[in-house]
Amino acid sequence: MAVVFPISPRAAQALSVIQVDPTSDPRWQAFVAGHPQGSIYHHPAWLEVLSREYKRPFVCLACMENGGGFRGVLSLMETRGVPFAGGATGRRLSSLPRTPAAGPLALDAEATAALVRAAIEGVDRHAGSRLELRLASPACDGLVEGLSGVPWRPSYRLDLPPDPVNLRFGDSRNNARIKWALGKAARHDIVVRAAQTVDDLARWYRLYLGTMQAHAAPTRPYRFFTAAWQVLRPRGLMRLLVAEQVNGGRRDLVAGSIFLMFGRTVFYAFNGCNEAGRMLRANDVIQWQAIQDACRSGFRSYDLGEVVESQEGLHEFKRKWGAEPYRLYRYYYPPAETAEAAARDSHGIAGRLATAAWRRLPRRVAARLSDWLYGYM
Repeated sequence: MAVVFPISPRAAQALSVIQVDPTSDPRWQAFVAGHPQGSIYHHPAWLEVLSREYKRPFVCLACMENGGGFRGVLSLMETRGVPFAGGATGRRLSSLPRTPAAGPLALDAEATAALVRAAIEGVDRHAGSRLELRLASPACDGLVEGLSGVPWRPSYRLDLPPDPVNLRFGDSRNNARIKWALGKAARHDIVVRAAQTVDDLARWYRLYLGTMQAHAAPTRPYRFFTAAWQVLRPRGLMRLLVAEQVNGGRRDLVAGSIFLMFGRTVFYAFNGCNEAGRMLRANDVIQWQAIQDACRSGFRSYDLGEVVESQEGLHEFKRKWGAEPYRLYRYYYPPAETAEAAARDSHGIAGRLATAAWRRLPRRVAARLSDWLYGYM
């Protein structure tokens, strides 16, 4: 039976908020597909992948009109919180953990407010817990009393034209750099293809572990990627592009990237690349292919993802493709002490990991430590 969440008296006659199961209620996916901001991170299949990664319960809310139509949706997942951390990394009801942006998706501010109030009421019933909403805009500023917003990291997005012929990557300097990189890769026999087997995924994962450790960043467990392969890929919501160097009859894997797609947007989500791939510009060839394919397939936005402020090399790589920065936001209830304190609290985990000691850890140890850490986040 659906659990009814009370909302403000002003909207009570017109709206109600109920708990639903997105995997069995077709209205959820239909609503996400029809909303201009609906993305893979609002899709029921993404919830299934997160559920397989770490066994945590979901609370999925739908704002309903009296006639039964959806006015908005909000998916939330319980997290245990990092031990001894507290603050923004303590026990949370999050939308969604380990996800760039998946906050409330609604037709209007009234429906958004109803969803957020219902989530707040759920948090108030669990002492010591906090609500966290991850958004790609400041859409919840001033919406609900007690909800505080924190400007988060910058992310990068490229608008796509209807015809790939009209693709432009910024100024002439950017275009010259891309052309040079593609030429270098071609001269060294770098070719790109879509991964077809789980063995391709396993080979790529080893590159991913090395890349993330070089950046002193925690890694997602292999079971997360196998879940994505099994759940998202058959539905056309994910693909892995791999770059190989052809040497006679041998093909050496040097780089690969995972892309997630739904609605209007393709997300560049995960990358792995070895030293040979970096030297031979394999990542540039992958990006070129992915952007061309996204444009041909009718997508109108190509999201290159968030970047930590200090990683200037990654900022430059994403700007090179003509992508424009935009700011991600996080909202908390109860309010953080200050926006700056919340940001420092959350960035602090990555900061502590980004040390020379982390980079020197054996790769298996770093992967296990990452798995332990993500299990709380």
